[in-house]
Amino acid sequence: MGAAGLAGAPQDHGPTAAAGCGMRMLALLCIASLCLGAARAVPVKEERRKAEELKDGLELYDPNNYDLTLDNYGEIIDLSNYEELYDYGDSAPKVEVGTLAPRPKNPVALPTLGAAAEPMKPQPPSPAAPIPAQGLPSCLLCLCIGTSVYCDDADLEHIPLLPPETTYLYARFNRIGAIRASDFTGLKKLKRIDLSSNFISWADADAFHHLSSLQELLLPENRLTALPELPRSIIRLDARLNRIPSAGLRHEAFRDLKQLQFLHLSDNQLDYIPAPLPQSLRSLHLQNNNIQTMHEDTFCDSQDHSQIRRALEDIRLDGNPINLSLFPNAYFCLPRLPTGRFS
Repeated sequence: MGAAGLAGAPQDHGPTAAAGCGMRMLALLCIASLCLGAARAVPVKEERRKAEELKDGLELYDPNNYDLTLDNYGEIIDLSNYEELYDYGDSAPKVEVGTLAPRPKNPVALPTLGAAAEPMKPQPPSPAAPIPAQGLPSCLLCLCIGTSVYCDDADLEHIPLLPPETTYLYARFNRIGAIRASDFTGLKKLKRIDLSSNFISWADADAFHHLSSLQELLLPENRLTALPELPRSIIRLDARLNRIPSAGLRHEAFRDLKQLQFLHLSDNQLDYIPAPLPQSLRSLHLQNNNIQTMHEDTFCDSQDHSQIRRALEDIRLDGNPINLSLFPNAYFCLPRLPTGRFS
């Protein structure tokens, strides 16, 4: 048989070719399976990792054993990536030192440079506008209870406006420097005025005269050098610890005060006892003055030896240079001798 015959004769490769094709298909299937397995394994591992982190986080934030101290602050709160977690980017405006402030969105709101500013028109005060303290009614500065007004230690320089029904005024421990007649105008029911421990150096002569109901006037620890005229209704006058000389008292200042019972003028600069004294007087305190002498009829009527002044049982003249033993006939009408120096 020749070469041509060999070439034209059919070759029998059927079983071998089928086996080769099957092997290729099997290899492709294996590769595809491996790829799919790997692709599925990635999210499973990721989910497993997140589950483990969540579990660790729950163990870290155990509500039964949670104690945030300076020792574990860095473990519980990680601030290392704070800026990464909260990256504001360009949301916050950048400010450069020395630059002008950004122009507003509405440029009409800004006045034109070089233009003359319009003068501001005066506006009426609003109801909520502050009022100077000294012009306020006393019940806004002080405490008003019924008809009593308490202004103690309120840093007052003047007597405030008082309600017309005021009966008792307490304005102690302030910086009041003067008493004006207008301070008590219209206060017909005022019974007690207590201005202790102020800086009062002046009182108008008629500051109290028109107060027909006034019974107690308390002015101790001030700087008075004279006493104003007193109403006839006065029962108690306390002007201790002032600077009042005898020249600062009106002539026969107390004679017509028929209801006066307590007259306390100790620690002043009096030179003599302010006689005549009303028969109603019960207590006279003149200690620590400069009284050096007295008349024999200062307390008793020297022409009436039957006179008895039972009410006047408290007279203090101690702390004065006067020697009370030099006036033996001056006390016969008194229920007890004055307190003072008898030698």
